[in-house]
Amino acid sequence: MADADKTEPSKLTFKFIRGVEGEKADYGWPDGADIVRKALAESLNAKNVAFLLGAGCSSSRANDKEVGIPTMAPLAKEFTAAPKEGDQSFPTADERDALLKQFGIDLGAAEYARNLERLMELLFSLRFVLVRSSLSDAATRLKTVESIIKKVQTFLWAKCTNGAFANGDHTVIGLYESFYRKLVLRDRSLPRPWVFTTNYDLFNETAMDRLGLPYTNGFSGVVERRFNPATFRYALAEQLDVTSRKWSAVDGFVYLCKIHGSISWTEDDHGLFPIRETAVSKEPGKVMIYPTPAKQNSSLGSPYADLFREFQSRIVREQSVLFTMGYAFGDEHINNIIYQALTIPTFRLVIFVDPDLDGEIAKLRALNDPRIWIIGGAGRSAGRKAHYFDTIIEEFMPQRPSERIDDAVRKVIEAMAPKKEAAAPQKGEDDDES
Repeated sequence: MADADKTEPSKLTFKFIRGVEGEKADYGWPDGADIVRKALAESLNAKNVAFLLGAGCSSSRANDKEVGIPTMAPLAKEFTAAPKEGDQSFPTADERDALLKQFGIDLGAAEYARNLERLMELLFSLRFVLVRSSLSDAATRLKTVESIIKKVQTFLWAKCTNGAFANGDHTVIGLYESFYRKLVLRDRSLPRPWVFTTNYDLFNETAMDRLGLPYTNGFSGVVERRFNPATFRYALAEQLDVTSRKWSAVDGFVYLCKIHGSISWTEDDHGLFPIRETAVSKEPGKVMIYPTPAKQNSSLGSPYADLFREFQSRIVREQSVLFTMGYAFGDEHINNIIYQALTIPTFRLVIFVDPDLDGEIAKLRALNDPRIWIIGGAGRSAGRKAHYFDTIIEEFMPQRPSERIDDAVRKVIEAMAPKKEAAAPQKGEDDDES
């Protein structure tokens, strides 16, 4: 039995597709991981490096339970399931019945149970019509539609702010910390890396705060942090010689761009860019872009126009590499920008995804473009995937010598830090309680 266990990992393979180079696409563990790691090390040393982190990066399962934020499919399945008696945070039986009778829409249909975006597109389309309708029962129908829209928004908000990650589980935030430890070790002569994300959560900011990494996210100020796209033009530098005014870029600086908004953003009525960054409130914000048919139109207004402009500007530069993680190319407006970048001869696209997916992934694979790398498949052990965030970080991203030193320092701090011990009760305390 022990011998069988030893040979099992060699049977698991993943794909590393690099167009029509004629190289074998299937690789085994662990030798295949070494090949990918060396290839990524070269790409990470490109002049301009950017990352696109999708919903899959904030999702993680431990002991068959979600400890992060579920991706769209499980979110949709949960929300569209049969009504829970007495739970008003989900569509009630009356609301589901009203949708079916008034519009012929079954909330539990497979289309909506797989993708919450499709449901939101439908609901917003219905609202658009009903607001302009002169039918006598339009107001009643509109009330039902708006109630379900509100519940979807509140549901998404709760998933981004509450869960195992908000109640002591450090799995996901630990992955983000490891990601940034590996990311920031670039030669200081190279431009600083950019991280773009479609996620609303605060895992990126929390990880960098805990690591003490300086970053800019498009906001400036201390007491009142307001959106100011000019901050993306700033660089953090240290003065080497006061007399000669010599400066050098600070190691570890990151540009963070949340192209779909954030749960920490709120609307404001002051300034040219009336968006503020605040502590997360208990109520859903007004700024984050929910999955609606107006998503692409919403991205044209501030601050999203500025954020998407940065995304386009960064990846269309000469000698640029874009790494996509946890993103399955489901957003048309993002895809269009990436496809524009592919018209630049020196651009490279590295995609961590299931290589057998249909849709956009199949189209990209069919291009047989050596500049498009697709990495995914089975992980080192059963139940893991090569394209999952944890595998990318642990197996594929290069580890530098300085990172190993950082790990050693962290362990020393954890071991030497004073432990909090429960105070011993004073004599007579327990007797008084009894």
